[in-house]
Amino acid sequence: MALLDEADVLAPLPRVGPHFIDALERSGLFGRGGASFPTGTKWRAVTQRSRGDAVVVVNGSEGEPQSKKDRVLMSKRPHLILDGAFIAARVLRARRIVLYIGDRHIAARDSMLGALAQRTEPERGMVSLAAAPSRYVAGAESAAIHFINSGVATPTTVPPYPFELATLVQNVETLAHIAVLARTGAIPGTVLLTVAGGVSRQGVIEVATGTTIAEAITHAGGPIEVPRAVLVGGYFGRWMENDEAWRLPVACESGLGCGVVGILPVSRCPVCDVAAIMRYLAGESSAQCGPCFFGLRALAEGCTRIASQGSNPADLRRLQRWAVDVRGRGACKHPDGAAIFLSSALTVFAREFEQHRSDHRLRQIA
Repeated sequence: MALLDEADVLAPLPRVGPHFIDALERSGLFGRGGASFPTGTKWRAVTQRSRGDAVVVVNGSEGEPQSKKDRVLMSKRPHLILDGAFIAARVLRARRIVLYIGDRHIAARDSMLGALAQRTEPERGMVSLAAAPSRYVAGAESAAIHFINSGVATPTTVPPYPFELATLVQNVETLAHIAVLARTGAIPGTVLLTVAGGVSRQGVIEVATGTTIAEAITHAGGPIEVPRAVLVGGYFGRWMENDEAWRLPVACESGLGCGVVGILPVSRCPVCDVAAIMRYLAGESSAQCGPCFFGLRALAEGCTRIASQGSNPADLRRLQRWAVDVRGRGACKHPDGAAIFLSSALTVFAREFEQHRSDHRLRQIA
């Protein structure tokens, strides 16, 4: 079954109970929001702490600039997502469901609210809407909970973890897979990808789990010119050489992250693109700790100096050292993700960083 190729239907919910978590664990479903955490494990942890007061957060914030899959799914299959949310509410004995949708995703929000108006289940009365701010960090689980509880969409320190608060934060694609599992006894066996950059048809595609990235790019019409490298997983992902990326199977366990596959053509300057993304990530800092606020700003400034003034051995050494130093020291995972992205860039584009000239035009992230 393909999520995007099926017609969205309003149908009675299947009967589910606590035993559904066993089926969820057997299915091997991983979360599709980026962290790729085992879904059944998360549900069991929440249900063990629920006393009829659990909260289900439907995460459609999608703050990754290149990602489009979640808003496409919300627009095309809102009932399937609501089915997953209502099933979660019944299994976890929830008292509240929050639709946490990006404030710029207007068509997706209207589609979800339109579908909700057609529902007759008692869970409809539990549902409220929260407009997730257009911030990269707003999609983090703790940031979503922080915003819902206090109106501030910044990650918080852990513990407590969301499950310890009897709160389930679940990506919309994951909920759609859960709805299919409840109805058919099996998950669809597909993955939604956002294909970006130098491809013939940019946008969202659905491919079978295990499809290689090369096959997925062919499905999107192929590259428009010779690729220099592939970015797998978006801005918290990693750069890969073409040969390695083409062989990579499309699966959550493969480090797919938020499901973005970006093709960098040889005509683009990788140093300039990396510098632009690092400036964006530094600007998205929650400014809650030194590694995130000062560390990412220093990394972005170092990349920008090389991009604008040419290669500098001292800056390269500092970037390589700082990209290691900031990891594991932040109040949240934002500096870790940015450092992993940069480290992969310094490896894949080592020659370009060492030989970069100053005659390239810097670009900005939209």
